Amino acid sequence: MEPWRPLVPRTLSFLTAGLAALTVAGMLAAPAEAGTAHSFVVSEKPVAWTPHILDGSVKSIVQIGRTVVVGGDFSTVTDPNRDVTVERDGLFAFDYGTGRIDTDFTPRVNGTVVSLAAGPGATVYAGGTFTRVNGYAQRGVTQLSTANGSRMTAFGGNLDNGATYRLATHSGKLYVGGSFTSISGQSRTGIARLDGTSGAVDGAFDIAISEPRRGTLRVQELALSPDGRRLLINGTFTKVQGQRRQQIAMIDTASSPARLGNWSTEAFASECDYAKLHTYMRQMSFSPDGSYFAVVTSGGPEKKPGLCKSASRWETTDIPQSRHTWVNYTGGDSLYSVEVTGAAVYVGGHQRWLDNPRGHKSAGEGAVSREGIGAIDPRTGKALAWNPGRTRGYGVEALLSTPDGLYVGSDTERLNGLYRARLGMFPAL
Repeated sequence: MEPWRPLVPRTLSFLTAGLAALTVAGMLAAPAEAGTAHSFVVSEKPVAWTPHILDGSVKSIVQIGRTVVVGGDFSTVTDPNRDVTVERDGLFAFDYGTGRIDTDFTPRVNGTVVSLAAGPGATVYAGGTFTRVNGYAQRGVTQLSTANGSRMTAFGGNLDNGATYRLATHSGKLYVGGSFTSISGQSRTGIARLDGTSGAVDGAFDIAISEPRRGTLRVQELALSPDGRRLLINGTFTKVQGQRRQQIAMIDTASSPARLGNWSTEAFASECDYAKLHTYMRQMSFSPDGSYFAVVTSGGPEKKPGLCKSASRWETTDIPQSRHTWVNYTGGDSLYSVEVTGAAVYVGGHQRWLDNPRGHKSAGEGAVSREGIGAIDPRTGKALAWNPGRTRGYGVEALLSTPDGLYVGSDTERLNGLYRARLGMFPAL
């Protein structure tokens, strides 16, 4: 079974340069539920104030006001100066700008936190492999107070089986993607929409995925357009609502009931992976204006045709049999995370190179070194000069853009040669 990966909250508009200056100076950052547009590429040098995570890995990051919440499979966290070390069960929170670990936020879950999403008020949604939260039975999804980590008892969402792989929110609705076949007693396979307050299953959203290419049916990743009118899903399925959709589909969430969109592609029908991988699809991210989105993929050890181990851009148009605008190949290494800011398409994973279509576990003609993290020009599809580097490890599973910069979560300890254990932030200066 392949390793667990994470959520990347997605695309909100960047208001003005003045607002950015205020947030960098320490004002409240906007909730980064949908990512943030930048007019420039972030710095290559990470800030010094992020805490350090001493084991495991980071799967997801979300910022709500001054509070930054981090989820994963870790157990030990220390402050930026490494003076105070605390135990945390896959979830912790810290103060933006100081890195002070929140000693009141101490929720307890008995599994990996794979995905986070901002909730209403001072709350956060968490999804993953857990079955208990703060000692209470609650499987796969929960809503927590960011003040003290307590469960929001009014939220009754609960997976009846399986696990959550990705969460996304918009207009009081919570989208849940994963490996379940039932949620809160209602039959839903891999994808559901819940009321964000009560957790009740939304009857106006009943999308059926079917015919897995391999393994069990599941939705691997979600991405919502900035206006919430389109939902991208990817996973092991080959059909959605009875129509051919090879591992990726677009749902029209503006209609009621929600329906399968006309957009489709055959580009991900290729057998890029090997028997242990149920799907090679990884994260997706919409541009800040919603006009396009990016998809990253992993794959097996052999070189095969198709969009294996690549980043690609797609236009947000309701056209069947769509083709990518551009593709950037790593030359044999997996990408796991992507965040589109308008100025760049940031990608993270296990890669050694970008611009490497001719390489196979080697640097082919034109390849550029981009160890573990990189940035791609949204227009040309070529690697930008931005190249901080990081210790590769398994790879980056969490990228989050905010007005202040770009957060990075992984399983290794160095960014740009500096000690930033499993968590860092590149500022927008």
